[in-house]
Amino acid sequence: MKREFVVGVTGASGVIYAHRLLEVLCERARVHIIISDTARQIAGIEGVDLMGFDAIYADNSNLAADIASGSFCCDGMAIVPCSMKTLAAVSNGFADNLITRAADVCLKERRPLLLLLREMPLSRVHLKNMLAADEAGATVMVASPPFYQQPKTIDDLVDMVVARVLDHMGVRHDLGTRWSGYDA
Repeated sequence: MKREFVVGVTGASGVIYAHRLLEVLCERARVHIIISDTARQIAGIEGVDLMGFDAIYADNSNLAADIASGSFCCDGMAIVPCSMKTLAAVSNGFADNLITRAADVCLKERRPLLLLLREMPLSRVHLKNMLAADEAGATVMVASPPFYQQPKTIDDLVDMVVARVLDHMGVRHDLGTRWSGYDA
């Protein structure tokens, strides 16, 4: 039986991370995709097409969708990228759209929820919301690629971040290079 995940895409720069995650995840699992209106706008600005994946697309305004219910079983959710607005909503239980409701369901059902933030600098409010999300059970990640693999392209950098997301989702992959230590 295929694993099943929900992917939310919100209005932060870095839609390329969502695209790469969907490329890999849709080959290995059943995927439900929710794209916010602002994410659609940002995707257009960044030249990233999020349509056409072998996945189930859900409208962000549809709070009656199956993935809005705790009775819907899935293996977890990732919000990639996760805007600071969405972080604030998730960390405070404000579920006013399908992305934040599906995230709220993951938290209450104790399912994995990954929030990939792409913002800097971080304000005190952002940091407090990150801590609150962590305390609620989410995994807070920052799109900060390592450089030990000596990246040559933007795709190399994207793969290293997406590899960490997939690791935390428990999805096997062959993206990037793993750290193997060094001789000191």
